[in-house]
Amino acid sequence: MTGPVRDGRAMVAAMAPALQPGRHVFVTLPAGTAAAALAPRALASFREAEGLSLVLPETTAAEAGLSGLPMAWITLGVNSALDGVGLTAAVAGALAARGIACNIVAAFHHDHLFVPAASAAEALDCLQALSASA
Repeated sequence: MTGPVRDGRAMVAAMAPALQPGRHVFVTLPAGTAAAALAPRALASFREAEGLSLVLPETTAAEAGLSGLPMAWITLGVNSALDGVGLTAAVAGALAARGIACNIVAAFHHDHLFVPAASAAEALDCLQALSASA
């Protein structure tokens, strides 16, 4: 495995966007609710002042009586450095130019994008074109 990429242009060129299977929703649960039971099934979580935010598979959320905007999950394959500069701005700018909403979750090795499910194919095309032009 190669080390993390820090250069913005190099990150964009190597981002290799890949659409992951399934649909996900963002939900929030106030403290003291069913969050503890759902947290192990969450793809991601973040504590906010208002409660615990979870990114759940759409089916898991529905089973718990929760709903949200169905989102497609796109993983950027580049091993982006946590202190790298430019990838988030380039991705967000390209998607915004096409009117595609995007929520970005940075993990240790990769960045993960959540776009409205109806825009998944267009978002993937946009990201592939951005990468090819870098």
